[in-house]
Amino acid sequence: MSVSVPSSLPSALPPSVPALPPSDPQTLSRLLGDTDGLSVWPRSARPEADGDVCVGGVSLTEAADRFGTPVYVLDEQEVRERCRTYRTALPEADVVYAAKAFLCRAMAHWVQEEGLGLDVCSAGELALAVTTGFPPEKIVMHGNAKSPEDLRTALRLGVGRIVVDSASEIARLAAITPCDTRQKVMVRVVPGIAAGGHTKIRTGTDDQNFGLSLTDGSAQHAITRILDQPHLELVGLHCHIGSQIAAVKPYVAAVRRMVGLMARVRDQHGVILPQLNIGGGHAIAYRPGDETMNVGVLAGRVRAELEDGCARARLPVPRLTIEPGRAVVGPAGVAVYRVLAVKRTGEHTFVAVDGGMSDNPRPALYGVRYAPRLIGRPSSAPSRFVTVVGRHCEAGDVLADGVALPGDVRPGDLLAVPAAGAYHLSMTSGYNLVGRPPVVAVSDGIARVLVRRESLDDMSRRDVGL
Repeated sequence: MSVSVPSSLPSALPPSVPALPPSDPQTLSRLLGDTDGLSVWPRSARPEADGDVCVGGVSLTEAADRFGTPVYVLDEQEVRERCRTYRTALPEADVVYAAKAFLCRAMAHWVQEEGLGLDVCSAGELALAVTTGFPPEKIVMHGNAKSPEDLRTALRLGVGRIVVDSASEIARLAAITPCDTRQKVMVRVVPGIAAGGHTKIRTGTDDQNFGLSLTDGSAQHAITRILDQPHLELVGLHCHIGSQIAAVKPYVAAVRRMVGLMARVRDQHGVILPQLNIGGGHAIAYRPGDETMNVGVLAGRVRAELEDGCARARLPVPRLTIEPGRAVVGPAGVAVYRVLAVKRTGEHTFVAVDGGMSDNPRPALYGVRYAPRLIGRPSSAPSRFVTVVGRHCEAGDVLADGVALPGDVRPGDLLAVPAAGAYHLSMTSGYNLVGRPPVVAVSDGIARVLVRRESLDDMSRRDVGL
């Protein structure tokens, strides 16, 4: 699909929309439904006079017509620019993309070309990355409960670092590491810091199942055990304190505690650890007004704390690793659904679409809120608050609650949901045997399928019983 990109906004704009140049960020934000100057859409998004929106020079309406709905549209240049933002802000660090946010072969290829490493959590993610030609030495194997197959695959393919998440993993890994090698490992430390947009995505405190506690000495014990293993090489510490974090202060506190632990390792074992990984979890905007992480400020504050802390502890400054996932791919994605039904029950209006919790379980898991937009036609109808629901047999299948849509929204309309690039498709399910939607990359007016739609035939092939 090739779509021309207008050099300026059409003159015949919908009612109440000013005809101002799209290059003005505040104007663009208003045109896309934002009222506070913060756009939650990809930076290439351009509104059209007919109510459509183009992303990467491609009409979302045309994409829906061509590829069907639901469809996920991923702006390649947005992904690449966000990779470059991290590389520019942290030129002396290893920037590692957290593949759990979303991974496909093209995504692995893009982040590799932009100079990022890769963080994977399973043998499946690892194998997919390596088959694209991703250098295994630039891959970090993560995960809080790695299976024996995960560890064997990581060793066989030669990943750069394995992050140890439990005491039992140390013995398991040591037992299968070939005698003529030394596998580089890190210890995931729980620093006792509460941060994150929801209790279910806060991973830096002792009341969850990730990592090894600094408070109760589990992390220190794991470090001692690893140093006793001749085939494991402890190269550093790792911590990941949560997700959707907009404040810099929790990361500064985490660095301070990690440097303190590194100093104790030096004092107790005579070992200087050369690497420190402070994870990711940087917030993006899902709705206008949401707070986001300022990567430049984060980089400066973390760098300063690391240098000052190491100077006070008389330690060399370790090589820093940072692991953005959502912040790289989340804002680059737009999900497009077709309205199937509109129901008005008392004071409530429900707009049902042809996707739902099978392609986006996040609202059901931890109450995420989105800002869907009617596309494909103009509307001058007054807005009304509605609940956008999915097609699945669950009362919790709600994609967006209490959102303003034109009062004349009807079956057949298209709704676009921005900020849909992360933790949607990577968490899809086969609930109700609804096939997973396709992923379509857009760039310079060209759309191409990265991941095709899952068909009934795909699903029936796995059912081999009688």
